[in-house]
Amino acid sequence: MFLPERPKRFPLKSLYVGVLLAMLTTLSLSFILFQAISDRMQKSSIDPTFDRFDEVELESGRDALRNGGVPALAHYMDSLNRIFGDSQHYLLDAQGKDLVSGEARAELLPPPPAVKWRIHAHGYWIISHRSADGEYWFAAVGPISDRPHIWTFLPYYFLVIGATGLLCWLASIWVVSPLHKIAASIALFGQGDLSVRIDTRRRDEIGQLGRSFNQMAERLQRLIMSERRLLGDISHEIRSPLARLKFAVKLARTSPDGNAALDRIERDVDRMTSLVADIVEINVAEGDSDIRGRPIRPVEIIREVVRDCAVEAEIRGCRIKFDWSFDGEILGNRELLRRAIENIVRNAIRYSPERSTIDISISADSCNANIVVRDYGPGVPEEMLARIFDPFFRVEEARDATSGGSGLGLSIAKRAVLVHHGTIAAENALPGLRVQIAIPLVALPLASGCS
Repeated sequence: MFLPERPKRFPLKSLYVGVLLAMLTTLSLSFILFQAISDRMQKSSIDPTFDRFDEVELESGRDALRNGGVPALAHYMDSLNRIFGDSQHYLLDAQGKDLVSGEARAELLPPPPAVKWRIHAHGYWIISHRSADGEYWFAAVGPISDRPHIWTFLPYYFLVIGATGLLCWLASIWVVSPLHKIAASIALFGQGDLSVRIDTRRRDEIGQLGRSFNQMAERLQRLIMSERRLLGDISHEIRSPLARLKFAVKLARTSPDGNAALDRIERDVDRMTSLVADIVEINVAEGDSDIRGRPIRPVEIIREVVRDCAVEAEIRGCRIKFDWSFDGEILGNRELLRRAIENIVRNAIRYSPERSTIDISISADSCNANIVVRDYGPGVPEEMLARIFDPFFRVEEARDATSGGSGLGLSIAKRAVLVHHGTIAAENALPGLRVQIAIPLVALPLASGCS
């Protein structure tokens, strides 16, 4: 089966050439349009004006003939020849006979039934105009310049070419060069340089293209780095549980108490399941950036978290107290923000002593909604405060590493807050730990001075 060959297309490999061709095409079409307009104006305005001039000259010649005879007519025609330069003017009778010299000049008259014409013929321009009564013709004839027509307009051609070149140069600076820079940045990003960004302050489509690329690059970099950390975290954290599982399997085969060995295997499997779930959750928090256009009320989210964590707090012998002075909305992802707050609250419950209180509050300033969670536990050594949001970090001395956590709760909270363009920080409250979250408000204008 033979398929028909597709027609070949002109390979336009450079936008510079495209801009040049577009401008030349525009200029050509404009020239054709202007020429058509000029011709129309010539026929509708200019030619009728010259026709009236011809009528005036014809009537003036006839008056000179009637009032002063042939000598007066000859004097008038000589004055016209002198005024208009290299041309000859005649007053002819109805048959084309020159009323001054008596010579036949019928070749200057248009074929009937025309009563006027303006033509170029045999290297001369000819004008003829008949009187209203048909008795006289006014005629003028003169040589066409030997200078080629192109030389008359050559300076204007050079002006058009220069203007076209200037416009192409400006277009290359304003349009083509920025596109080349964007293409080069995209090529570098495709080669593995994930830090490449396009610096642009333009408000047009090219600026929008650059900002769209930056948003895409930011998200891809975050996703790629998240995947790399995921692989590193899994390989680092799953090694020990696997080793314990292998040892427990060998022990189960040889130990007389098989149930104890199976219980140990079950505990390690549960720990690995929890670990994998937390790793997946932290990558979802870091990779999910679809939060714009969703107004949410953080007070409702905190109330839900308090209800969910109340039973766990009672089991630990503590209680949760929630105060609020802000009941407005923010832009965000409800589930991500709930995860962040819940992980912080559960972390506070885990390390709170009996009969203590976990204080949760929310307030707002001119820029942010501020959420604060405080426990009254042992706190964190000052030198380790900066690291408590790192994945898998545990403060062994102050907080029990065997309490069941994977060391990912606060890291998940931090990444969820960063997705909302917010900030999260921790400080010792003496006693206890205070974690503060700041999320930008809904109607926050960029020019308000908030960072």
